[in-house]
Amino acid sequence: MVEVQYLGHACFRLRGRDGTIVCDPYHRSIGFDLGRPTATIVTISHHHPDHNNAAAVRPLRDRVFVVDGPGEYEIGGVLITGVRTFHDNVKGAERGFNTVYIIHLDDLVFCHLGDLGHELTTGQLEEIGSNVDVLFVPVGGGETIGPAVASNVISQIEPRFVIPMHYAMGQVDFDPPLAPLEKFVSEMGLKEYTLEEKLVINANALPDDDEQTRIVMLRPMNG
Repeated sequence: MVEVQYLGHACFRLRGRDGTIVCDPYHRSIGFDLGRPTATIVTISHHHPDHNNAAAVRPLRDRVFVVDGPGEYEIGGVLITGVRTFHDNVKGAERGFNTVYIIHLDDLVFCHLGDLGHELTTGQLEEIGSNVDVLFVPVGGGETIGPAVASNVISQIEPRFVIPMHYAMGQVDFDPPLAPLEKFVSEMGLKEYTLEEKLVINANALPDDDEQTRIVMLRPMNG
């Protein structure tokens, strides 16, 4: 069983039996206060201050292992694969690279897209695999994908659950500005939604493969 909490922006904490992972912790300079979450592992999709503040994460055990880039990593029973992608839709010419992470934790598969800037290639999809249980997808546009492309990427990956991230929140301003969550909700054809406090997911109680992808909106813990 894994508990998923949304720490705001593109940052999530996954708590499982085999480890606790914080994805893309941000610096308070962006206008949110991450606090001092604890973890055994931190993943960094790219080096912008709203995604790479590993120093804010305190060790849950002896140390925090920082995963920073493409490759395969095995840390205390947690298997992580980093897939190289781009932070724009011109093969990195404008913003460079981004790493998508596939995290195997407690018999579940999570995929964090970071600041993905494009639809995925056949090769990238093969590296990600076809068995993603939970997909964390940016939906606000700006320096990453917006609602329409996010919808297409969801269709490419076909996860069991989708959790949107990286959209406009509160009074924090980004340049270029981010779209609000409602734009993604509209794009996906949802009439209404509820913000949940967390997602608790069990490998023994997953939706069937032929069920429609479930979209879960999590309330950011920073408010």
